[in-house]
Amino acid sequence: MSESEADDRDRERWPQRDRRSGKERRTHRERRDASSGPPSPEGERRHAQRRTGTERRDERAWQPVLIDVASVDGFSPEEGILAAARAAREFAQAPYSKFKVGAALETADGVLVTGCNIENATYGLTLCAERVALVKALSEGHTVFTRVAVVADTEAPTPPCGPCRQLLWEYCGDVEILLGNMHSLTGRYRLSSLLPLPFDRRLL
Repeated sequence: MSESEADDRDRERWPQRDRRSGKERRTHRERRDASSGPPSPEGERRHAQRRTGTERRDERAWQPVLIDVASVDGFSPEEGILAAARAAREFAQAPYSKFKVGAALETADGVLVTGCNIENATYGLTLCAERVALVKALSEGHTVFTRVAVVADTEAPTPPCGPCRQLLWEYCGDVEILLGNMHSLTGRYRLSSLLPLPFDRRLL
């Protein structure tokens, strides 16, 4: 092989250049391939699974959920889940913020799993009510959810924070989000309207 052909080969293999050092650098995949040789069929299969993410949760969770806003015999369909969220709020551990939040997550078969915010002196380890309810539900084997209720003692709606929206999208899909206070429903949203451009497994 001539020197020019070798240079062309190197440029094709290491097209990127480190701006700080000016040296050619390889991608992670190229370094992995160079060190380990050709991947095995089993390795390629696992890599494909990691990229698709199909093993992460039940595909039914991505299906649209109908939102029924009609009342039945004077009982609105959201009263039950809001009541469960209010009851969960009473167990909140919020000694620092004094801001208690309750959440209730409804599964596809009608089971309500509740959670409340749990604060920590480091603040960074504080758990939101929505995440507590979600982790409880997942740990109990529930994988398909229809809606989430979040309750706080505020006049204005209290929506899920950014990390909660991300986790709810990952494991619940485009569910209905009900926001309420101690007396009534204050807001109703689709999760996609609160997280319009999510990062999820489709981008991996």
